[in-house]
Amino acid sequence: MVKETVVVVDPISTGGAVAYEAFTRGYAVIACWCNELTPEFKSHLPDCCVSTNFSFYAEVQEKDSIAATAVAVKKAADPMKIVAVIVGGESGVTLADKLSTELGVRSNGIFPVGDRRNKSVQQKAVKAAGMRAVREALGKKWSTVEAFVDSEPMPVVVKPVESCGSDGVKLCRTKEEAKEHFNLLMDSQRKVGAQDAAVLVQEFLKGQEYVIDSVSRDGVHKCVMVWVYDKRPTNGAAFVYYGMIPVDADSKEAKILIEYTRGVLDALKLHNGPTHGEVMMTADGPCLVEMNCRSHGWDAAWVPLAKALTGGYAQPDVALDSHVDGEAFAKIPELYPCPFKAAGQTVMLVSFFPALSNQRLAMIR
Repeated sequence: MVKETVVVVDPISTGGAVAYEAFTRGYAVIACWCNELTPEFKSHLPDCCVSTNFSFYAEVQEKDSIAATAVAVKKAADPMKIVAVIVGGESGVTLADKLSTELGVRSNGIFPVGDRRNKSVQQKAVKAAGMRAVREALGKKWSTVEAFVDSEPMPVVVKPVESCGSDGVKLCRTKEEAKEHFNLLMDSQRKVGAQDAAVLVQEFLKGQEYVIDSVSRDGVHKCVMVWVYDKRPTNGAAFVYYGMIPVDADSKEAKILIEYTRGVLDALKLHNGPTHGEVMMTADGPCLVEMNCRSHGWDAAWVPLAKALTGGYAQPDVALDSHVDGEAFAKIPELYPCPFKAAGQTVMLVSFFPALSNQRLAMIR
């Protein structure tokens, strides 16, 4: 008999794996969808959610206010107790912070200096904490960032202030190219109704990019994996994912990156739940690219490998522990095993051809 409820806000990509983990443990899982998420994205679920008997106990659409959304969620859960509100996809970060606070469950709370999801807010907080942060300018009009572009050596990176993966991120080699992409991003964000639409222009960080997967509970940060990205220029884009390679926890790079990332988590007051921080190892040390306040994405395709590498655990199950099972979380080591319990890497298949039809994809499979 199900007696308790876990709410996952925008349970897409690996957020769906967190929802699935809760489902397998016997919780009633409520999907709370934010208004920003399109119907197409709602179907963006990992295999574990579509190839099993998984189902949501209920689905709730975000209302006009946090108070109204909380009422709707409580009504959907009644008479069961809501024990956790966990962020799923990137779009759900802000709503998850507000809803968990409203419902009085474990939460990171409201960040006092701005939306944690905002990449510029992140950089300012990191800089205020005395750590290396990226040089940048934020604006809604090109005139706001033009002086920064004039002062910065080319190339520069132009990207949305809120996005996931490399969506909308472009390496611009001239001022004209930067202006064109800036205006393109502003226009596209306005069209989809983004409330805080703005564009970042940042220095181009030279170095090797890593991603540090963590899960926290009450400010205790446990690093569950460090990966090095394999990104290459392809098909006219500067940053195309080809894969990820796990990094030995005893390596000099991992030790530096983990210490730096824990400082970033403290600066952003990310005391509870899963995160994955993208950090560039530059000639003068680590520098935050962005902190994603949710589980690592890729549709959870890397989870089986991560469990093999650690000998049994990965970020989605530890993320659930951080919210509902303190004893289980305490048993997870602060750093993933070294040496690894297995070997492997993740690989992305990159198409060099125009979009393939579903029929053609079926033939390839």
